[in-house]
Amino acid sequence: MDQSFMKEKKILPLVLSMSLPMVISMAVNAMYNIVDSFFVAKLSENAMTSLALVYPVQNIITSIGVGIGIGINSTVAYYLGAEDKKMANKATTQGVVMNFIHGLLLTILCTAFMPAFLKMFTNNQNIIDMSLEYANIVFMFSVASTVGITLEKIFQAVGQMKVSMFSMICGFATNIILDPLMIFGIGPFPKMGISGAAYATGIGQVIYIIVYFARPIPVKVERKSLKPDFKLLKRLYGIGIPATLNMALPSFLISALNGILAEFSDKYVLVLGVYYKLQTFIYLSANGIIQGIRPLVGYNYGAGEHKRVEKIYRTTLKLTALIMALGMLLSWIIPSQLIGLFTTNPETIRIGVLALHIISFGFIISAVSVTSSGALEGLGMGNPSLMISLLRYVIVIIPTAFILSRFMGANGVWMSFVIAEF
Repeated sequence: MDQSFMKEKKILPLVLSMSLPMVISMAVNAMYNIVDSFFVAKLSENAMTSLALVYPVQNIITSIGVGIGIGINSTVAYYLGAEDKKMANKATTQGVVMNFIHGLLLTILCTAFMPAFLKMFTNNQNIIDMSLEYANIVFMFSVASTVGITLEKIFQAVGQMKVSMFSMICGFATNIILDPLMIFGIGPFPKMGISGAAYATGIGQVIYIIVYFARPIPVKVERKSLKPDFKLLKRLYGIGIPATLNMALPSFLISALNGILAEFSDKYVLVLGVYYKLQTFIYLSANGIIQGIRPLVGYNYGAGEHKRVEKIYRTTLKLTALIMALGMLLSWIIPSQLIGLFTTNPETIRIGVLALHIISFGFIISAVSVTSSGALEGLGMGNPSLMISLLRYVIVIIPTAFILSRFMGANGVWMSFVIAEF
């Protein structure tokens, strides 16, 4: 397939054509997260708290897959822009192999680590048991997750966003359909409770991969490219490791904030988990645009079109700011309805509404960080992108949350989100 349209098409139509399929994919992903949690919340608040505690470790698995995938995406797009198909094929091959190995290692490590991790945040044995029941099943599908993400990034690198969108939608739709059937035992399925949610997630990831393999891959996985090319791997990991840390830092942040909030009540831990489910509607839509422009930046940079790269960045910044403004508006217009998707407890809803009101003041300004990080990764500049994320997720927010919580209680934790974004 000819990728020259990436450096010839007008900027706004190009950004939209590359980004809209990803925005739709991210919107479906957000809906899947909401629906998944909605059905689990019907079991009990403890079940929802269990998902909130497992989420950071799940996110680390996804982060490693996506981070290395971004390295593959940027590298393949760069070599295609430079018209070096041989190196593009080699980057594809070695990227797929490495993310397969990552999935295997993560299955083992996360399963072994989980019991000790959970005991850091709760003494409630019922929550621990449900968390382990869910986690042990989900972690079995880690290879499917990392390989699926790799294929997604490869198709995006060559501009085939609609293939990526279709595969995501098939995986998410499978998950959404299976959730109520397997959780509550509808039709031929036995009632599996929280295990059903985990199996539905894993099966959705497998369907996701199958759809990718049904389409011919535009760049090739070749046996002759299996021999490690350490210069190439250095480039892949030079972009991929900072991108992985960018993705994993929210998990570290959630765990740190869970530790602070647990001093007040388990309800605050639940509200933080609910907030991270809800923010997928907002940030994942913005991230859909970022996924769309990352290969555009890499391709045009490789082709020497530097002015075009700058125009792509500025156009993207305006679009992401618009999305974040919409997110803030929803957080003020229908906050109780959003929190009410996950709990009927009036006190929990009250806490959640106040949290949404406070945190949303940082939404619009966060567009600068989100857009800049994505553009830097597209340029192969992983370290500056990582520094932005370190400031947002560790260096500023965690100390601020701890200090403000001493004076303002849990509201100080919500305020730290706004301070970190500015």
